[in-house]
Amino acid sequence: MKELRVLRAADYPRMPWKNGGGSTEEITRDAGEGLDGFGWRLSIADIGESGGFSRFDGYQRIISVLQGAGMNLQVDGVSTRALLPFDAFAFKGESAVSCTLIEGPIRDFNLIYAPQRYTARLQWLEATTPQRLFSSAHTLVIFSAGEHVQVGLGKTCHEHLGRYDCLQLSANRELLEVTVTGRCCVIELSAV
Repeated sequence: MKELRVLRAADYPRMPWKNGGGSTEEITRDAGEGLDGFGWRLSIADIGESGGFSRFDGYQRIISVLQGAGMNLQVDGVSTRALLPFDAFAFKGESAVSCTLIEGPIRDFNLIYAPQRYTARLQWLEATTPQRLFSSAHTLVIFSAGEHVQVGLGKTCHEHLGRYDCLQLSANRELLEVTVTGRCCVIELSAV
């Protein structure tokens, strides 16, 4: 049965990084507790200094800068393009990854998922007028990166999201019309 939840940023639990180098606010996940047992997980991390990332063997990661100038990544010894705000970058969870901050601390947004269990699609949108898209994903998550984001699902649900709030629709089994206004990230997850 379809379930719709609005998750407020003020309620996100804070937990330590897997490597102990910082902390993360966990937004939502499909299952499990702590740093184990999930098939997918969304979080916000505060990065105060350059350094290494935690490993998540068997997972795929997609990361975006939310606040701050950005960072440069080294993934398995290879330098990547500069990662600037709202610019998504994907890498394998088992990769050796470190970052060099471009100009001071940043906050980032992370999707970590098990590709053998889920397919995932992540896209950033910035719409000054309502932008319409369609999704048949089993789980649809709209993450607000703006102060005022409006989300419509079909003809019946309209939600207002503040900065870093999230709307999560689970157990979807139909093609759904989605409208968004403002800066947000749309994440679509379906079981393999």
